[in-house]
Amino acid sequence: MWRRKVWLWGSRTAVAVTALSCSAATEAQVYEFSTGLFDNPTVIDNAFWPHPPGTQFIYDGFTVEDGEESEHQIIITITDLTKVIGGVNAVVVYEQDISDGEVVEAELAFRAQDSDGNVWHLGEYSETYEDGELVGGITWLVGHLDGARAGVMVQANPQPDTPAYSQGFAPPPINWTDQGRVRSIGGSDEVEHGAFADVVIIEEFNEEEPGAIQLKSYARGVGLIRVSWAGDDQQQEELELVDVVEMTPEQVAELRAEALALETRAYTYGQTPPATQRTGMGGS
Repeated sequence: MWRRKVWLWGSRTAVAVTALSCSAATEAQVYEFSTGLFDNPTVIDNAFWPHPPGTQFIYDGFTVEDGEESEHQIIITITDLTKVIGGVNAVVVYEQDISDGEVVEAELAFRAQDSDGNVWHLGEYSETYEDGELVGGITWLVGHLDGARAGVMVQANPQPDTPAYSQGFAPPPINWTDQGRVRSIGGSDEVEHGAFADVVIIEEFNEEEPGAIQLKSYARGVGLIRVSWAGDDQQQEELELVDVVEMTPEQVAELRAEALALETRAYTYGQTPPATQRTGMGGS
């Protein structure tokens, strides 16, 4: 789920302002992670969530906080960077969260596709800003944080009436307990970017926000086209895909530099190797 938290830098690790007690999801299906699952992990061509490098997805909408509606925009860039996480070479995805025209969060997410076509989430590094100033950051990475587990974000062959599945897990104070479940398949939807058939809706939820559900709609060949909500979701986030940008080499270089700036500040990576640029945009 896209949920915003404020994090403060600790002396050696980042600590949540409000740490919640949680435990690993026991009812959800847990995909066992191993390096042997991945033959070509940076080629993410899942039918419902492809990650073509050099592509930017722009989402516009709103959120509700304390009863007030705020303009909200998410910009997701598939960079030409990769980073080895837990022994698997992952795609570096750069996400910017913009509220009322101001960047409030920036994140590096690390994703890889296994040989069956499942898209995995291997961890993330997130920074929070107030009035344009960096106020904190947090990171969790499988293989580099005790108790952290990788999870599947979008399955290779999503089907309704199947068990919820873990999208990853990180222990306190990070408290990442997201789960996904296929809500429906085969529907249609129309957003500003276009009209789509064969849409899969995945509902996401976690232990920290009981009763809150985020709905994500994925269109075949395009990816995420809509974010909405159900249940007791306090933010009531609504977003739709408004544009897909095939970036120029100059734009790719500019976004790469922004992502690497986050990489440089993320000292909590510990002993992870640095992100590197792909030798070709196809990746391997």
